[in-house]
Amino acid sequence: MDENQWPLAKEGFPFLIPSLLLALAMVVLGWTLLFAIFALLSLFIAFFFRNPKRDVPDLENVILAPADGRIVHVGEAQEGRFLKSPALKISIFMSIFDVHINRSPVNARLVEKSYHPGRFRIASAEKASLDNEQNALLLETEEGLRIVLVQIAGLIARRIVCYTKPGDRLRRGEIFGLIRFGSRVDLYLPLGVKPTVRLGQHVRGGESIVGYRV
Repeated sequence: MDENQWPLAKEGFPFLIPSLLLALAMVVLGWTLLFAIFALLSLFIAFFFRNPKRDVPDLENVILAPADGRIVHVGEAQEGRFLKSPALKISIFMSIFDVHINRSPVNARLVEKSYHPGRFRIASAEKASLDNEQNALLLETEEGLRIVLVQIAGLIARRIVCYTKPGDRLRRGEIFGLIRFGSRVDLYLPLGVKPTVRLGQHVRGGESIVGYRV
């Protein structure tokens, strides 16, 4: 079974199983308060690592949100890692209550990826794009459209997960990784892309359209 079909991200099971076992042990021992604590912890873990089914739009020339969260930046910015040119930058802040699974915004091949250690500033701050620990992916579509997607750790996040490697092909809406406990995703698109989102808007990864290729 691939990552798109699990109801829970596989990274959550090492946290969820011990919590459930401890809750069960508290029932056996008759320790009601501790059972309630571990039961609530189990519910939070399942909630955080949830992998809800998404209806991926079957439309031409659309670019999808790579993550759930709030749009904190839409505008032109320099992308110096791969594109080395001005680009349309769309940033999504994922709070602790958002789904933290990341999905491919387009059908594309992963050309290159680059990991950089860094700081753990609050992910909604613009400086997080420069200073924080991050993992950058260069995607290229069959039409030659090149997109950069950056997973950025946040104030609480301490692990970026990326399942893919250079040469892999991703389907639009396909899961390629996640970030734990509050984070951010930056999307760099060609300037010809028409954005369809605004600051403060909440989007759903693999489902919400953030732009159109023209």
